[in-house]
Amino acid sequence: MDATIAANLQSVRSRIDAAARRAGRDPSDVQLIAVSKTFGADHVRAAWAAGQRDFGENKVQEALQKIGETADMEIRWHLIGHLQSNKAKKAVAPFACIHSVDSVDLLRKMDAAAREQGASPDVLVQIDLAGEATKFGAGAGEARRILDAALEARAVRVAGLMLIPPWNEDQEQTRPWFVRLRELRDAWRGEGVRPDALRHLSMGMSHDFEAAIEEGATLVRVGTAIFGKRTRSEG
Repeated sequence: MDATIAANLQSVRSRIDAAARRAGRDPSDVQLIAVSKTFGADHVRAAWAAGQRDFGENKVQEALQKIGETADMEIRWHLIGHLQSNKAKKAVAPFACIHSVDSVDLLRKMDAAAREQGASPDVLVQIDLAGEATKFGAGAGEARRILDAALEARAVRVAGLMLIPPWNEDQEQTRPWFVRLRELRDAWRGEGVRPDALRHLSMGMSHDFEAAIEEGATLVRVGTAIFGKRTRSEG
């Protein structure tokens, strides 16, 4: 298993490097998040041994158990799944970055909890540009309100935007969604939002991260291409 994960990581990193160079970007501007949801701490250890330091989880409870089991390793944990308001207090300290802020109410609860705990996680505003009923995320107008609230936050630090586009095996079909997120980011910067608050675009997964990078992704969330197909239900 260790050798397979190490080889997979090397392959993904090579693809990230090539995609960045095709777009005239510095590959070091793209951060790989290894999505370890449903995989055990042994898989995290194997990826860590191969040099991976950023890991993504979908569910707070599963993540907290894994964080405890890997406490001897220096890892930056990312929460990439939906965060319920009643779990905000549990999430703000363990995670370096929370990608899934989709309401002003959640943002404010996170900020209050972070202040209480002395935490200062990065947060990303999750946007649903396609208006999919099955997906979490805010529409563009609501996302701007979340961003404005985050700019006034006292503890959490807004760092950019996150997108999960409609599923399609063909990354050329998801590319336009990545373009739209980049254009929205650029428009908000043009309106005066400070650049550091919009420095990250979290977009792209195992099947489409190359197109995402070519369109400006700075954080890519890759699981299957590193760890293999999941054998347990994702819930």
